[in-house]
Parts: sequence; structure tokens; C-alpha cells
Amino acid sequence: MSTIRLTKSTMAVLGVLLNAQPDEPAWGLRICRDADLGPGTVYPILDRLLERGWLRSWDETDTHPGRPARRFYEFTGAGRAQTLEALEARSVRRARFGLNLAGGGS
Repeated sequence: MSTIRLTKSTMAVLGVLLNAQPDEPAWGLRICRDADLGPGTVYPILDRLLERGWLRSWDETDTHPGRPARRFYEFTGAGRAQTLEALEARSVRRARFGLNLAGGGS
């Protein structure tokens, strides 16, 4: 399993996925909305995460008239561990350089 570059966009997508509940997994357009990113940014990130084994995905099985089936995304066990490890390492690097994760402060 390889690492992935943690850009602001990737961090936003990972944040949405981390906040998704098991009984309500994240789907593509919800990720776009919650991450405040367009589909041209989100779907390539999801593809890279899938290729690296960080995520698994599946199609919605219930039918919903008037819209196509959603594609759901969730972390694999190893993907969640990789994400948490990468976020911790990023936090340590930012602290070392005196960067505030909250983006401001007193």
C-alpha cells in the first residue's frame, strides 16, 4: 500500500470520509458537497485512493426513480490506518514549523 500526497483537496476528501458513519457511507456528490470541491477534483482523488487500496466502493442496490444509483466509498481497514498515520505525520510536521492547524489563533 503506497502513500498519497496530502494536498488541501485530498485532505478535504479524507475528512469527509473519516466523518462518514457506517450506516450512512459517503457517496460521490455528497463528498463533493461536503468537501466544497467539484467533481473534476474529487473523482480523481477517489480513483487514486481506490487504486492504492485505501478505499473500497460499491454501487447502491436500491432503486430510486429519477436518479442513477449512487456509488458509495469507505475506508479499508488498512486505508483508515494509513490515513490516520498520514494525518498524524502531517500534524507533527506542521507543529515543527509552527503552523497552526486551526488556521489562526491568538
